[in-house]
Amino acid sequence: MAPNVLGNTILLAETCIEQEDRNNNNAPVGTQQYKNKSFLNVPPKPTPVTEEIQPKDVAKVQGTSAGRQYHHVYVWRNIIAFIYLHLGFLYGCYLLVTSAKWSTFFLALTFGSGGALGITAGAHRLWSHRAYKAKWPLRLFLMLAQTLAFQNSVYEWVRDHRVHHKFTDTDADPHNATRGFFFSHIGWLMVKKHPDVKARGKAVDMSDLEQDAIVMFQKRYYAVLMPLFCFILPTFIAYYFLGETFSNSWYVVAIFRYVLSLNLTWLVNSAAHIWGTKPYDRNISPTNNTFVGIAAYGEGWHNYHHVFPWDYKTSELGTYSTNFTTAAIDFFARIGWAYDLKSVSDDLIRKRVLRTGDGTHQYNDQELQARMVDYINQLDHESEQAVWGWDDKDMNEQDRQEATVRNKAE
Repeated sequence: MAPNVLGNTILLAETCIEQEDRNNNNAPVGTQQYKNKSFLNVPPKPTPVTEEIQPKDVAKVQGTSAGRQYHHVYVWRNIIAFIYLHLGFLYGCYLLVTSAKWSTFFLALTFGSGGALGITAGAHRLWSHRAYKAKWPLRLFLMLAQTLAFQNSVYEWVRDHRVHHKFTDTDADPHNATRGFFFSHIGWLMVKKHPDVKARGKAVDMSDLEQDAIVMFQKRYYAVLMPLFCFILPTFIAYYFLGETFSNSWYVVAIFRYVLSLNLTWLVNSAAHIWGTKPYDRNISPTNNTFVGIAAYGEGWHNYHHVFPWDYKTSELGTYSTNFTTAAIDFFARIGWAYDLKSVSDDLIRKRVLRTGDGTHQYNDQELQARMVDYINQLDHESEQAVWGWDDKDMNEQDRQEATVRNKAE
């Protein structure tokens, strides 16, 4: 039976869109400051204020850095939505191998790649880190692509990501990797934000985005733009233009594509903070992870990125095959849409590698070889007998015999 595409989209939007806090004050649901972004426009029930949180609603975890106890408060609408999405993903996988057309699969990959660029080239490298600048056609394209990816609006994405960089692996980090793989991967979206995340989020500078008309347009109309670009258009394009069934269109092009892109993005927060090398700074948790680098379109070189977050490449670029986003930005730079591409000099990279790296970088091998050569040369020099010139009695006789004397007098 064909799914109710519009109904499912509305329900997903209803459950998954982070409720907007226009003043970034994180006011409790039910207060006058709270603004509801519901399609159905049903005001949420006020959360009753009690002196303590009931044990059945929370899971106690360790205290904050300041010693306060903190409780995970589950966001059940997100949990239910993620369960449905991942079950839909599995069903989409089944449909891919049983009934979906190849063209449907390639359409899903196309939309997935577009959404990935909206996150990596747009929300991440352009808007979060200001690693390059973009003219309005590129900013518009990246905004729409980021809307297709559905990971909250650019404004909210950037706010959380800047806090993540400023306070990595602390209670203020939205997806604190010290709480384990599951929390940093998806669990952080299943619970309410830690109070430190909210406090730091209010303090982070967002003035540059507030002056960007394209970003603020998306933020204002996100509740309409997101379901349209993420779910409705992909489904109906597959249905009307490829002649696909509604079920295949919904579960493959919309759900399968969306959940796959989510998990590949989340690997940067989880796997790339646990497994990998630390060539640039061994004292931080982010790592360089080749698999994540390829799967996340170049975002897996995370140790480099946290040391040099202003580099538009987010890595020491070897080839485009492990950093597709950089290839895209370079393409847009060639046609004049991207400019002021910021990068890090080799000298600065080398100094940082030798100072704080874990020894896995090629610069460490080069430095070791150079020191060995200098040491050997110094030994050779000290073992030789120094002479003042040709007639010095300490001059080696073999050197004298093998010397070339031109225009020798007879």
